[in-house]
Amino acid sequence: MKTSKYILYFVLCTVVLSLASCEPRALTEKDVFAPNDSTELDKILAAENPEGYTIYTLNEFLDTYMTEEGNLRSDSTRYRTRSTTDEKLFMFSVDTLPAAGKGIYIRGRVTTDDYAGNFYKSIVIQQIVDGKQQNLRISVDLGSGSGLMHMGQELLIRCNGLAVGRYSNQPQLCVPSYNNNIYAMNASEKVGWAPGRIPSTEFRNAVRFLGTPEPSKLKYDTLTLTQLFTEVKFKPKADSADMDMVRKADGRLVVLQNVWFTGQYDDNGTIKNCDTQHPDSSGGANVFAPTTKNVGYPQSRLLSDGKSKIMCSNSEYAKFAYFYLPGADKNGITDCKNWIGTVTGILGWYQDKASELSKLDGYEWSVTPRGIPGIGVEDIKMFNDTGDEPVEWIPREFNPNATDEEE
Repeated sequence: MKTSKYILYFVLCTVVLSLASCEPRALTEKDVFAPNDSTELDKILAAENPEGYTIYTLNEFLDTYMTEEGNLRSDSTRYRTRSTTDEKLFMFSVDTLPAAGKGIYIRGRVTTDDYAGNFYKSIVIQQIVDGKQQNLRISVDLGSGSGLMHMGQELLIRCNGLAVGRYSNQPQLCVPSYNNNIYAMNASEKVGWAPGRIPSTEFRNAVRFLGTPEPSKLKYDTLTLTQLFTEVKFKPKADSADMDMVRKADGRLVVLQNVWFTGQYDDNGTIKNCDTQHPDSSGGANVFAPTTKNVGYPQSRLLSDGKSKIMCSNSEYAKFAYFYLPGADKNGITDCKNWIGTVTGILGWYQDKASELSKLDGYEWSVTPRGIPGIGVEDIKMFNDTGDEPVEWIPREFNPNATDEEE
């Protein structure tokens, strides 16, 4: 028995030591983050790309690889029927990128955060070129993109084998996706090719982290609406020059000053006052993003500075979707005009019907915040100065049973 016991001890010790020796070593910073020193990075990329490589600025990338018509359109396949009417401008497009050959790279710093739910399975990256922003959306099938790519993280992305295209005129890195959902709203208009989400595994293989997240390096353009619309046209023309202008402005990180929510929304081209109905049943409720009956289009609420206007776009699936607009409550929207401040977010220009290009009204422009105070990034800061002391806006969720004291 003693002999058997000693043999057992020997076997167990051998197994334990064996298991210990198989434990993976702890990750170091070098394992996770690629060097952002250009010399060291060049060595790595040169070794991976024997045929050479180019790191494009974001605008150079779009100019080089994103064509107006894309390369998937043919007699047998098509884009959505609402994509174009005059065969010249396309609101939807897809250009596939070569998988082999010279390496195609872009780089940029993450400006979005999806905790609050406004950037579900999408991110925006920013690159500063000659002191100005260049930006690009990336559609990626990640349930929690900000869990992997924190705001301020610089990314280097190898784009070979992916695609670049436009969804509702908004450029993005993507993969081709063919939609044939016969049950969708206006299904006959939506059959065809469009940008789709990059599979998570494919995206992880394509992306490198350069350094660690540095949110302080993000550039925010702080300006009034009037200043914004001297830089970009409020009502652009339906021509290639103006469409290129709005596409290059898409994704820009802005801080809009001295604005307030008017308590209004856009109902298929008609501006209406928000109502006090339950957001589960009314798309016009005076909250950020009431229901769309799960259709999923972005809900917009009007912002103004007294001279110019822009839409504040939010998802009905955002964590703050059913929170009252600043100044709104169960009694209505009368007090909205007294809450003035800043709205920070991602600038966008959204148009999914080419037939509407001849009658643009300016409300295609929007700003999408990354959150509100207490939920995600605090991108909306409002104050009421009508009393003796300024009062800071505290978000409140819709509550049909709230008492006057609770309001």
